[in-house]
Order: sequence, then C-alpha cells, then structure tokens
Amino acid sequence: MSADDRIERARLLYERSIFDGDASALAAAGRELDAVEADLALARGRVIHGRFLERRNADPGQPEEDPQELALFERAAQLYQVLGDLRGEAESLFWIGCFHQVVRRGNATAVPVLERSCELAARAGDKKTTSEALRHQGIAEHAAGRLDTARERLEESVRLRREIGLMPGVAANLVGLAYIAAGQGRREDALALIEEAGAIAAASGAHGIARHVEEARAQLSGNHRPLLVASSRTRRARAHRRVRPDQLPDATHPLISTVRPGRSGQRAGFVVLYLPPDLLSTRRRTRPGQTNLLT
Repeated sequence: MSADDRIERARLLYERSIFDGDASALAAAGRELDAVEADLALARGRVIHGRFLERRNADPGQPEEDPQELALFERAAQLYQVLGDLRGEAESLFWIGCFHQVVRRGNATAVPVLERSCELAARAGDKKTTSEALRHQGIAEHAAGRLDTARERLEESVRLRREIGLMPGVAANLVGLAYIAAGQGRREDALALIEEAGAIAAASGAHGIARHVEEARAQLSGNHRPLLVASSRTRRARAHRRVRPDQLPDATHPLISTVRPGRSGQRAGFVVLYLPPDLLSTRRRTRPGQTNLLT
C-alpha cells in the first residue's frame, strides 16, 4: 500500500470515528500513519547516507556524520517493530548496522545489529536485505582478518543476489571475494573472480562497480605495491607517505585487503593494505590478527 493510500485510509478512519462513533477507528488511523512515518524515516535516512558517501568520495578524509541519519533509522526500526513489520524492521536494522560500520567505523557495534537484521530478514523472506546484511558481516570479518568466515558471508550474499537478479550487487561482492582470495594466496581464483565481476558490471551498466573492478584488476596484477602498515612486535613500519589518521579509507572500501599474521614470511602482527595511488595509509599499531585501524 502506498503512502497516499495510507493517508487517505487514515482520513476515512477519522471520519468513521467522528461520524459513526467507531472508537477503534482512531487507533487504526494512527497505525496507518505510523507506517507512513516509518517508510519516510527509512527513505530519508538512506538519502542522508548517500550524501555521506558523496562527501567521502569527494574527500578521502572522513567526512562528518549527519546526526539525523542514525535517529531516522532508529525511529523507523522502532515503528516497524510496534507495527509487527518484520521486513521493515530488518531493513531498518541493516541501515543502523551500516551506519555504525561505514560512518563511525565501528564494527564491534555494527555486527550484532547486522546479525539481527539478517535473522529478521530471513524470517520475513526478504532476500535483498539478507544479502545486504551478509555482505556487511563479510566486510567486518575481512577487516578482522577472518578470511574464511568473510568468504562464507560474501558467497552466501552472492547466491541470494543472483536469485533475485541484483547483478550489480553480485559484481560488487565478487570484487570483495577476489581480495579475499588474494589474501588467502588463491591468485588464479582472484583473477577469475575479477574477470567475472567485470563482465557482470559491463552487462548491467554498473559503471561505479566497473571502476572498482578496474582498480582491483590493477591491484591483483601487481601494479601497486603493498604497504606494510604496522607491527605489534617490532617498531612501527614506515608507510610510503605520512598522512593524518583521518585520511584512512574505511573498511567498506573494495580495495582493502589483509594478509593473515605469519603467512608469506610476514612477521606476526603485520597488516598489509593494497591501495591504489589515490588512497593513502599511515602508521598505527595493531595486535596480531586484528586490523583495528580500519574500523
């Protein structure tokens, strides 16, 4: 039912209350308007999030958050829960988790919310929201260096996105899976995933994803040198450039990859970022197995 339909229904319910003396009509009218408010809050929050991404793309430094964004998503989740709308609640929770992960770089806060979103979306049969929540869980696992789990989450997200025909989303996930494959030493798999992602992006007209594919292809072909960011056992490794900490990309950037501690001759505790020339890294400490500089 559209917002216009709900508003008209609320008007008719009001008239039923006034003219017919139906005591239950006003409560029903309130529920109709709550549903409209929830839909509007969710839609407005998404637009604000999009503006945040635009600012981030224009300036690699972390842009300031809009204080309305989280409040809108939380209001939508509250209303959907009262209305018993599992699908709406799941989608709102996804955006709350996405806000904490992307805007505030707080995976520890984001992951439980994303898991709850995934649970409710699955119960509601909402494959799109389930796939989104799984993708962002995979991003968190990747940032934490748990590559096997990250791969599982992204592969399940890919499966769901194929089922519903969300092919640009499939291509985006394949880019992430390519970086995971590279981090696991599966170079041939990584290159194959990038080629598939490129073909899907081209066929679906997803120009933004296609740019990420080209950047990833350059990364995986060895055109960019990896940066040793930090070590917990030795003095801090020098980055190629010195920049402010707020210039670090966030964990959702498709060009971030990690190498697990101790593999390929790396000392325990090292984190490796594969970055194109337009992204920078800096020096920070991290504990073995943890990429806390990305969150």
